Amino acid sequence: MSSSRSETHAQASQSQRTAEYLTFFIAGVEYAVSLDYVREVIPYDTVTRVPGMPSTVRGVTNLRGSVVPVIDLAIKFRLPAIEVTSRTCIVLVDAQVGGNSLLLGLLTEEVGQVLAVDVKELLPPPAFGTPIHNDYLAYMLPIAKKFALVLDIQRTLSQDELLSTVTASGEETATEANGDGDDAAAPEVVDDAGWEAPDAAHAQE
Repeated sequence: MSSSRSETHAQASQSQRTAEYLTFFIAGVEYAVSLDYVREVIPYDTVTRVPGMPSTVRGVTNLRGSVVPVIDLAIKFRLPAIEVTSRTCIVLVDAQVGGNSLLLGLLTEEVGQVLAVDVKELLPPPAFGTPIHNDYLAYMLPIAKKFALVLDIQRTLSQDELLSTVTASGEETATEANGDGDDAAAPEVVDDAGWEAPDAAHAQE
């Protein structure tokens, strides 16, 4: 086998063992999302409130002529709304509903870093003690002596939040696009009505 083919094989093997994540902060806690979902990160700009959208949707922003709903994950996690500062960013992610790719903005206090990690280093989330509903988490990502909480985007964002993208853009809903609403594949919605966040002191330990 030639040297170039050996290098190509080694690179392919390496890519299968690693995954890349973007980290960001909400209420001082570091979260992460797979780069597979991230389209880009933009500075916070004007967000226009739109009546009738879910309470977690802060409004919509204009992205090069496209209307993009902006989700405040702090509200989603039953925390005070994010205060806009010079470090506030919007992480644009692609989510799936009814077989369609929808663009949403995640409002964050600030963006952290991009990490490439060995998938073997990813740990399952604990059964308790996290500041958000455990079902929203996919993994725990070790960063030095602490962890970033890796979000499962499809479970974190509710069906109403996903469909708000279509509504805000003035397009047909996913149900209409698929004809029969019973056949539309909607993401599983986590019922967190009975869940209570741990107190702030415990959550930041």
